[in-house]
Amino acid sequence: MSRIGYNPLTIPDGVKVEFKDNVVAVSGPKGELSCELGKEVGFERNDDGTITITRINDLKRPRQMHGLYRSLVENMLIGVSEGFVKDLEVIGVGYKVEQHGRGMIISLGYSHQIFFLPPEGVTVTCDTPKRKTQADGTPNQLLAGFIKVEGADKQLVGQVAAKIRSLKVPDVYKSKGIRYADERVSIKAGKAAT
Repeated sequence: MSRIGYNPLTIPDGVKVEFKDNVVAVSGPKGELSCELGKEVGFERNDDGTITITRINDLKRPRQMHGLYRSLVENMLIGVSEGFVKDLEVIGVGYKVEQHGRGMIISLGYSHQIFFLPPEGVTVTCDTPKRKTQADGTPNQLLAGFIKVEGADKQLVGQVAAKIRSLKVPDVYKSKGIRYADERVSIKAGKAAT
């Protein structure tokens, strides 16, 4: 069983942490986040400037939630100080991404263009490649663009990136579609010619 809940959290420079009524509020240069912790855990400030998530007893539910809440608070501290980024690649002939204000216009081979507007707290930027190489350096003539999703909330950044990817999931035969930059798509063999 993991004991990650016992590890103290260091507060980065420029980050302010408040705890009141089981709600942790964190503010920093990248924004503000808050999370309601359950009644199973508590919050403790240490003399060395770190914080510790404690549990009220050793019953099953508090033990289950201890590590979870510690990880959530750690992600909040990282998010407001550094932020989180997800990179995506758009691959396919005729596919195109364009920045349009806060959102973007995506052409994915459908009969219509898709306008995607991210929620508040998340920024989306698009880029057209100068050279046709993927993030790992392998050449790809079908590469149509890059999409970068950034924000302070790790869960929201991942959710927005997954929603963009779901607009055109990578094809298993030709590998066309939207994929994460570090994703490996296994390609199936087509029908054998007779």
